[in-house]
Amino acid sequence: MLNPEDLYELDDGLPELAGPVLLHSLDGFVDAGSTGQLVREHILEALEHRVIARFDVDSLIDYRARRPAMTYDRDHWSAYEAPELVVHLLHDETGSPFLLLAGPEPDRLWEGFTASVRHLVERLGVRLVVGFHGIPMGVPHTRPVGITSHATRPELVTRNSWFDKVQVPGSAAGLMELRLGESGHDALGFAVHVPHYLAQSAYPAAAVAALEAVTGATGLVLPVDRLRDAAERTNTDIAEQVTGNDEVEKVVQALEQQYDAFAGAAERESLLAESQDMPTADELAAQFEQFLAEQDGPDAQP
Repeated sequence: MLNPEDLYELDDGLPELAGPVLLHSLDGFVDAGSTGQLVREHILEALEHRVIARFDVDSLIDYRARRPAMTYDRDHWSAYEAPELVVHLLHDETGSPFLLLAGPEPDRLWEGFTASVRHLVERLGVRLVVGFHGIPMGVPHTRPVGITSHATRPELVTRNSWFDKVQVPGSAAGLMELRLGESGHDALGFAVHVPHYLAQSAYPAAAVAALEAVTGATGLVLPVDRLRDAAERTNTDIAEQVTGNDEVEKVVQALEQQYDAFAGAAERESLLAESQDMPTADELAAQFEQFLAEQDGPDAQP
């Protein structure tokens, strides 16, 4: 049986860390709008960082399921892009240290990986673990971005849930939060609501919402201006594609009605919105996806 420390290596000579926050976002699970990816890339580009821990990817990753890229140059193999599952040490804009766990979601040894993360949390004195990603929802892009939060203690939950009890495919991040809670550690997660029809595209507005939720929950001071600028540009592009197309405008209006009816019901502390004869969110999303695909087709106007 593996010991928790067998699955990772921690650098020697680390500075003293006083109750840091550990953020995590792994590739491989649902990430609508590339929400988690955008936040990870933004943080790593904006702030200086260094790797302080590396997980044993040879034990955790199924290479035949997710084959790493290799470069063939004329008559020989010249490069190999080895996957990395690492913990970065960063400092926010006030100099406060925090950690970011990033890389591919493990394909195997989930319990071993989770035990290793818990061991690392205890070894480094982490006070709070926070994850984030995007999920596709039947919501319009013209309304505020919604977020579902979940945590190991009710006091940590900051956003009302749009869900009751539901069973979904598992994830290493979900198991990690569950096991951390069982061992008495504080852990929190944010699932950002991304419109169905934008789920396959980068949607910076969702990344902004995720980053703001993280800063609100942790007290970290993280840069967000570049993400906000990207969100404004993307929203302008979407609005230009929608304006003047009666069919698509009707789709958006129907989604707005569904959203407003549900939001109004939630404010009345009832999950039962008034009955309306409207298409389902999936039907609306399919129409919108078809429209967006047509804009990128060979007959699209410049």
